[in-house]
Amino acid sequence: MPLQTTRLMLRPYQQDDVDCLLPILSDPTTMEFWSQPLTREQVVKWISHSLQSYDQYGFGRYAVTLENSDELIGDVGLLATTIVDEPVIDLGYIIHHPYWAKGYAIEAATAVRDYAFSTLELPTLHVNMPWNHRGSQRVAERLGMTLIKQFDNPRNRYIRTLLYRLDRT
Repeated sequence: MPLQTTRLMLRPYQQDDVDCLLPILSDPTTMEFWSQPLTREQVVKWISHSLQSYDQYGFGRYAVTLENSDELIGDVGLLATTIVDEPVIDLGYIIHHPYWAKGYAIEAATAVRDYAFSTLELPTLHVNMPWNHRGSQRVAERLGMTLIKQFDNPRNRYIRTLLYRLDRT
């Protein structure tokens, strides 16, 4: 890892990325589909969790920067978690709202999906999002994922949540 796409660089987090990631994850517009924007303390834990995940699983969440810049524009990656009592590898993507509608989410998520299947040889990936997050749904569908379940998410105010799945072929 890192991964490079046509326009983006995806790299592992470092502990000193907190000040770059905080404006993204604490932004109410960017985080409108989350239970709430994150605090500085939560962003520190977010990065620490990714660092632990790299060591434990060989993957985690990654900083998304524009190819020729160090400016962080988002977060993408894999998280070993439990959704509706089932252990899954969740592919997540967050792009800061000034960069929405430019194709960055699908570009970053495609790179992570391909890395997960070809390099890590993971058998299955999942994506979940609130029922009304059409942008995230479009990304999941463009990744080739299939909607498999709807549930009321206790981690996000019991909002109706869609769960998508894609198996390695």
